[in-house]
Amino acid sequence: MPPDSALPIQDTRTNLVGLSREALKAALVEKGEKPFRAKQVWHWIYHRGATEFAAMTDLSKDLRRTLENHFVVSRPTIAREQTSSDSTRKWLMQFADGQKAEAVFIPDEDRGAVCISSQVGCTLTCRFCHTGTQRLVRNLTPAEIVGQFMVARDSYGEWPTPTDERRLLSNIVMMGMGEPLYNFENVATALKIIMADDGIALGKRRITLSTSGVVPEIHRCGAELGVNLAVSLHAPDDETRSQIMPINKKYPLKELMQACRDYPVASNARRITFEYVMLKDINDTPAHARALIKLVKDIPCKFNLIPFNPWPGTPYECSDEATVESFSAMLRDGGYSAPVRTPRGRDILAACGQLKTDSERLSAKEQRIRAEQEAQIAQKAWAEKEATL
Repeated sequence: MPPDSALPIQDTRTNLVGLSREALKAALVEKGEKPFRAKQVWHWIYHRGATEFAAMTDLSKDLRRTLENHFVVSRPTIAREQTSSDSTRKWLMQFADGQKAEAVFIPDEDRGAVCISSQVGCTLTCRFCHTGTQRLVRNLTPAEIVGQFMVARDSYGEWPTPTDERRLLSNIVMMGMGEPLYNFENVATALKIIMADDGIALGKRRITLSTSGVVPEIHRCGAELGVNLAVSLHAPDDETRSQIMPINKKYPLKELMQACRDYPVASNARRITFEYVMLKDINDTPAHARALIKLVKDIPCKFNLIPFNPWPGTPYECSDEATVESFSAMLRDGGYSAPVRTPRGRDILAACGQLKTDSERLSAKEQRIRAEQEAQIAQKAWAEKEATL
């Protein structure tokens, strides 16, 4: 086998992206720097979008050299970027360990929302969701969550942070791959960084977190983050919902609806969004619409009707246009806003429920086989190098 010096060297420096304000300050103090330096570095990372310490020109050369020796300012790398015919843009982002997740920008005239992932794969197995067919690999770290939005800003050149409301990347929706409330600590750290008013400065009213119904964490989300809540509902009764969303067996509708009624920041001005994908002959009848109206009574809410977005191998079909419009009209007549979401990015599999990557969780046997293969490749390469000396 080759000596250690011939093996790839892992960068052991600490990534400052994704550290809370307190953790960033502690990291600098540990290296002998003054606490106020953290504010300067934070400003460069999150307000100006700096990717290297050399750009931080109001810091002394000695300080920049010290930072360079101990830290990095690292983003995910872009493995693939696609732009839809409707201007939706999707990035397949690769992280330091080689795993990948997708993020999407959905433009709307002079502004738009960045859809961010919270996991590689997904904990859940919602039957109609393409992401749900991919096994959970791991949770994303705060750096990887914040980094998705920073990469999107890089792509559109939106640095430094605009000081007014004229932003192209104006909103965030935690609706990408994964269940955010099963990765709450990391998601919370990332969103607090994004909301900080001396950095990216995106207000809590411009952030929506979508959950499939992890009841114990819903109240915590409202109390600690105060962001908008969206709930993937998709059925008005336990039998139907459990068939297409197995999480309902753990947290049935009665518990979920009570958690929504108790959501700390819900009000008529900040209504909970119930997402409802329209599945032909599954959840789209007039009886389903009437049951929905009864189910959400006394909850300040609105509906977002989503035409089902097909993906390879799916057993479901989208409800026809007339059925969707009739369903929407019944909800409106019941006193609820129920717009039909226009599908975006279907041609690049960037629409709701279509995100999936080639990242995979390997079994212990698969990991051993891959490690052996990599060792064989490395040994062969070393032997070939020795032969040329």
